[in-house]
Amino acid sequence: MSLPLHFLRPAAHGFAIGLLLAVAGCGVSSKPDSAVVAPSSSSPAPAQGELKTEAVVSPEAVMADAVMAKRSVRAAPMASFAPMSEAAPPGYRDEQREQYQALADNPIHSVAEAPVSTFSADVDTGAYANVRRLLNQGRLPPEGAVRLEEMVNYFPYDYALPTDGSPFGVTTELAPSPWNPHTRLLRIGIKASDRAVASLAPANLVFLVDVSGSMDRREGLPLVKSTLKLLVDQLREQDRVSLVVYAGESRVVLEPTSGREKAKIRTAIDQLTAGGSTAGASGIELAYQMAQQAFIPKGINRILLATDGDFNVGISDFDSLKQMAVDKRKTGISLTTLGFGVDNYNEHLMEQLADAGDGNYAYIDNLREARKVLVDQLGSTLDVVAKNVKLQVEFNPAQVSEYRLLGYENRALKREDFNNDKVDAGEIGAGHTVTALYEIVPKGEKGWLEPLRYGDSSSVSSGKSGEMAMLRVRYQLPEGGNSRLIERPIGLSSAPASDDLRFAAAVAAFSQQLKDGRYTGSFSLKDTEALARGARGEDRFGLRAEFVQLVELAQSLRLSTASNQVSNANRIE
Repeated sequence: MSLPLHFLRPAAHGFAIGLLLAVAGCGVSSKPDSAVVAPSSSSPAPAQGELKTEAVVSPEAVMADAVMAKRSVRAAPMASFAPMSEAAPPGYRDEQREQYQALADNPIHSVAEAPVSTFSADVDTGAYANVRRLLNQGRLPPEGAVRLEEMVNYFPYDYALPTDGSPFGVTTELAPSPWNPHTRLLRIGIKASDRAVASLAPANLVFLVDVSGSMDRREGLPLVKSTLKLLVDQLREQDRVSLVVYAGESRVVLEPTSGREKAKIRTAIDQLTAGGSTAGASGIELAYQMAQQAFIPKGINRILLATDGDFNVGISDFDSLKQMAVDKRKTGISLTTLGFGVDNYNEHLMEQLADAGDGNYAYIDNLREARKVLVDQLGSTLDVVAKNVKLQVEFNPAQVSEYRLLGYENRALKREDFNNDKVDAGEIGAGHTVTALYEIVPKGEKGWLEPLRYGDSSSVSSGKSGEMAMLRVRYQLPEGGNSRLIERPIGLSSAPASDDLRFAAAVAAFSQQLKDGRYTGSFSLKDTEALARGARGEDRFGLRAEFVQLVELAQSLRLSTASNQVSNANRIE
């Protein structure tokens, strides 16, 4: 799938626009964070923001956009679109309380003791866009914001398409690890066939929009409105769209409307204004009612929830909201979450709601990302080609002594779950790619684990001496039925890494370095930058070049943080 060149400018351009927007009075809060997992205490710079899509944007145009964005939020609404009545608590917008799920890295496994690794597929990419936002604001991300698999899966890779009638092709590659001379990286790639938007089944979409007070900022409702209008441009006559909003209460703004009535849909979106508290659960319930009302048998029935996830009225506890999504997905209606906002962003809820609702999660930090998710990757976002996709790797103890799975910590499955069709797993949309990386220790190489005094496994033998592992992929077709199985033996041949594997390794290294970096050792951010720069390949749309710039930015922020810590220590002394 392709992205227009003019939506993929370097990150530095985002800084310039963010600075101009800040001058226009749209800066973000810099209050201290009180989240469960707090971001770095570095003072944030203005957020990256782009409300224009032309290849060249003048400072005057940016300033005008900033003023118009502020007016669009505060303009007097039409009567039928008035803001909800409840006022936001004092200081509501100023308190930083971003929430992330703290997950420990996957452990090291001995193949002699645990030869089988099982996990659910994941096509989400929200963590990368959110980390990009934090770095562009001048903040190192909290560890909980960094999910390695979503960082790696943000980028397209050249994987084989299916040739045997299955919904996706499978690719494997083995090469030396760049950060450990004793280990190898095993890359597993899955690629689903793409479909043109015109060939998609009719879609019944419900836009569920948070119009509470916390969305009354440049990165909130104004960006949501621009994002949804990009999707409206893609609608066909056979598609139906509803619009539900919620703040202190929820209401239907637009009944199911044909995609041919684009002007009517855009008008409904344009009139949205923000204000009040956040009764998110009632909004979700009403959205499911609207989706059921316009349900299209054998069509695409999906809710697109646009919010910062900061629910504070009605049902707001995580488990109840997640269970609601689990119950509703049984009706054939899926839930995609689109994350917006800063300071109070509940990333944990957004990612898990999409998982529970058989949808996908993306974070929208600018219009370029909105176009990527809802225009260029619309088929992937809406059209599921395989559901309950599970991966399982069985390592040959005669060839591999230890392994660890990089990322997928909240997607782990029990070994017995692999063959149980009642255990939910990930969905893959048309054109989606999934990448998984294992770091393995070949037999005879120095590993992470101390050798056992009484457990010498050197005598282990296998009749499959030419195989390093067996890969199994289990999935169901969208309409359900019994699961199907794909099996691929993985050979021992290791060659110089392809550009794709080297770049994926650089993203994986960066993700680990943003956390504790316990397994990357002396491999530095500078090394990561060099690895990514040398593996950019053709990079037609500049995504990899932007990543290199983010690594450079992280190096600068690390140095600045270290310098401040030394300065503070000297003052205390």
